[in-house]
Amino acid sequence: MKSSIVESIKSLPPLSKTIADIDRVFADKEAGVSDLTKVIEHDPMIVANLLKTANSPLYGFGREIKNVGQAVSLFGMSMTRTIALGNALRKLLNVDMQPYGITSERFAEISSLQATMMNRWYGKIDKKKAEKLYLAAFLQETGKILIASDVIKEDEDVSFKSEIEMSNNLAQVEKSYVGVTSAEVTAEVFEHWGFDKEFVEMIRFADEPASAPDEVKEYAMALHIVKTALPINKPLSEQAINFALRKARDAGYNHEAIEDAIDDMLDIIEEEGL
Repeated sequence: MKSSIVESIKSLPPLSKTIADIDRVFADKEAGVSDLTKVIEHDPMIVANLLKTANSPLYGFGREIKNVGQAVSLFGMSMTRTIALGNALRKLLNVDMQPYGITSERFAEISSLQATMMNRWYGKIDKKKAEKLYLAAFLQETGKILIASDVIKEDEDVSFKSEIEMSNNLAQVEKSYVGVTSAEVTAEVFEHWGFDKEFVEMIRFADEPASAPDEVKEYAMALHIVKTALPINKPLSEQAINFALRKARDAGYNHEAIEDAIDDMLDIIEEEGL
């Protein structure tokens, strides 16, 4: 890994007190929706982002969500934690995704699409695993923020963007410029912030799931398939879908479940113009 990226990770500030409090409440088996709501209400930025997400067409609640309590009740504690964490991280990391040819808003949108697809797909396979994978899918592209920053500093953004636009293997382009893939960078970021080993390792191997340790191989493969279907340069293109379905078949997944999830995502994108 380039020393400049290593230094960027080491210099990352700690997560906010609100995020630490959210994690504390989430880990407390006695805590409930009202406890999580009280914590979130102290942070106006998280409140604004949570309500914006709740009223997004991705979740299709069918009515306007006007307060935190409603949002937390509808999302549930796990999904609320994921959304709060994801938005806080993007703010903390000062997102500029220009080298990838997208805006910071589009980057957040694709992260949400990946998480939503994972939830709809794996929710039919194993709900407990789906809960773990939802958070990982939502955050697995975080390393791209630091890679983009490094590419800009090295004044390589024009050539990098040109290669990303044409590539069917973003990890390969990343490796050619910074020596690592975004999955590896993301894993280092969350290791720096003290996330549990299973979470860190499933993301670390999401670009090369065949190399993953047995205990996280299934998770890494699921993340890999979702990011294959929804790469940030051409999400749910015909080619991306075909690649993802082929990888799912080769990994032994039931085709019907993942095809249904992809169809759901295509419907959402078409209806809402995402």
